[in-house]
Amino acid sequence: MAQISASADGLAAASVNGSAVINGAVVLATCNRFEVYADVDHAEDAAEHLVNELAANAGLSPEFLSRRLTTLEGDPVIEHLFSVGAGLDSAVVGEREIAGQVRRALTQAQQEKTTTSNLTRLFQNATRAAKDVGSNTNLGTQGKSVVSVALDLAEELRDEASDWSEQDVVLFGTGSYAGATMALLKERGVQRISVYSHSGRAADFTAKRGGFPLNDELLPQALREADIIVGCSGGGHQLAREELEALRVKNHPLIAIDMALTHDFDPTLVELPDVELITLESVRMAAPTEQAMAVHAASRIVKKATAEFAAAQREREADFAIVALRQHTKTVLDAEIAKVRAQHGCSAAAEEVELAMRRMVRQLLHVPTMRARELAGEGRTSEYVAALETLYGLELDQPVAEKSEALQAQGNCPAAPEVKSA
Repeated sequence: MAQISASADGLAAASVNGSAVINGAVVLATCNRFEVYADVDHAEDAAEHLVNELAANAGLSPEFLSRRLTTLEGDPVIEHLFSVGAGLDSAVVGEREIAGQVRRALTQAQQEKTTTSNLTRLFQNATRAAKDVGSNTNLGTQGKSVVSVALDLAEELRDEASDWSEQDVVLFGTGSYAGATMALLKERGVQRISVYSHSGRAADFTAKRGGFPLNDELLPQALREADIIVGCSGGGHQLAREELEALRVKNHPLIAIDMALTHDFDPTLVELPDVELITLESVRMAAPTEQAMAVHAASRIVKKATAEFAAAQREREADFAIVALRQHTKTVLDAEIAKVRAQHGCSAAAEEVELAMRRMVRQLLHVPTMRARELAGEGRTSEYVAALETLYGLELDQPVAEKSEALQAQGNCPAAPEVKSA
């Protein structure tokens, strides 16, 4: 998972520029979730290209990667993204941060110029659905982040006599996940937070968010004195049990919170004396159960939003037929008006005839236009096109329908997405 997420940079641009069947792509990549949303002309060819591109970037074989990826197409893509953005696909149902992930994924694609109007509408409507869930259900007030639950667990494990302000915390990671964690630690009153990054970005991170940057030389001493360590980098580097065991002072309790799916900390740390380990699985087990009615209401909002968006997308498929009908009608109308002007010149009578004819054409086109959108919404665009070709003798080349496709890692733990501030 770490290799896949680390290869996300540039994937959308490379895919759009390197394939004739991929019109646009938006990548939603975190240390716990990896998904690619693509606007494509041919789903099978597009999926193959995306897998090959990702495999090349990650240094993995396409065959190995294909077995660990799931492909969705059409309406299921819409419902999946809407559910993700609303927090219905998270360990803590209704968590707040996931909607920010979705927004930022679209923003990045817009900056890289890899999105399309279809993908932009998809992500914007996902954000709108998330807001509706937050406004119209209890999930908006009950939702807690994954990190919040983890810190609640840590509070239960700490010495009752100690205060958050007295804790020395070492934070691993400098991404948005780490930023959200830093904010939550400060909310609880933590004053001494050190930050370490294998990529060397700790100084930039702390300059913006506070805390003390650590390098490889300073990290051992910080780990020796730490009361709590929090891992949320997911970069593939793991703090080994032997390394920590050699550093720790006997009888100095330590709480290790590992929020990375790929584990920033060796899972066997739990076997060390005076060390308590909190993982994503711990969070899932401790996450507060949301009220069934609230979850049901949120799901209904998502399904309704999905159906409305899908219908609107299908209606757009009839635009080319509507344009062709209007163009045909305009050509006939212009020819008849030209005959009137040739016979009567630019007289007031000719102008009145022209106005009457144009008004009549608008009225005649109203019902066919409405029916085009209705039939398209029902997935019957081909029937409408066939009728136009039969009645008017038109030859319409229906454009290849652009399909929404989502490629996601099977091991991405969709029930526990990375926390960022959808």
